[in-house]
Amino acid sequence: MMLVVDKVEFTYRSRPVLRDIRFEVNRGELFSILGNNGAGKSTLLKCLNRILKPQTGTILIEKEDLSTLNRREVARRLGYVAQRYESGRFTVFDAVLLGRKPHIKWSATPRDLKIVQDVLQVLGMEELSLRYLDELSGGELQKVVIARALAQEPRVLLLDEPTSNLDLKNQFEVLKIVKKAAKEQNIAVVVVMHDLNLAMRFADKFLLLKNGTIFACGGMEIMTPENIASVYGVQVTVERLAGIPVVVPL
Repeated sequence: MMLVVDKVEFTYRSRPVLRDIRFEVNRGELFSILGNNGAGKSTLLKCLNRILKPQTGTILIEKEDLSTLNRREVARRLGYVAQRYESGRFTVFDAVLLGRKPHIKWSATPRDLKIVQDVLQVLGMEELSLRYLDELSGGELQKVVIARALAQEPRVLLLDEPTSNLDLKNQFEVLKIVKKAAKEQNIAVVVVMHDLNLAMRFADKFLLLKNGTIFACGGMEIMTPENIASVYGVQVTVERLAGIPVVVPL
């Protein structure tokens, strides 16, 4: 098991935000966290990354307790892509190279440079290497941020709404990249998502959050009209079109 979360709870200004959160993610899995706005999805992701410190509970990566590791050691194991990020006057290559920072002691080694080149090649971004971030489209910039996280060689990749503000083509491209990284690099990927149809198309497992607690956790068997209606407050049906599950509000 790559990631084990057990009894995690987080309180902000005496208000419970997360209560008794427990789940596991295997190597090669894409695990989707779903729920309404304010359910605690982004807070949970920040607890997993030690940006926020849970009041109780344990988070294990390959049986190592995250709370015993320093920030550099955490960054070697966890890649994190936030909802919002700043673009600057960096080239794409230099921006992705920043992902090697947790591994670099004095200066970038030939191995660091090769890892960046390999990541850019895998993502089909070699032609963008010398472009500046502020010259990129939203979809291109999102791929750069994911490439930087992958350059860290993380064991767990965390993404907070990676497809928000992207058009349909880029939504699919970004999630295909993430899915491929999970399988080929044998890492665990945890993604906060809003779009149920994208989640069901790409994720292996799901966590339905409601009011800071787990409503359901598992595979496609939990993505029922009854569960979705209970979590989102909308009556839906789940149909299959060309073998692909689709949520249709009623």
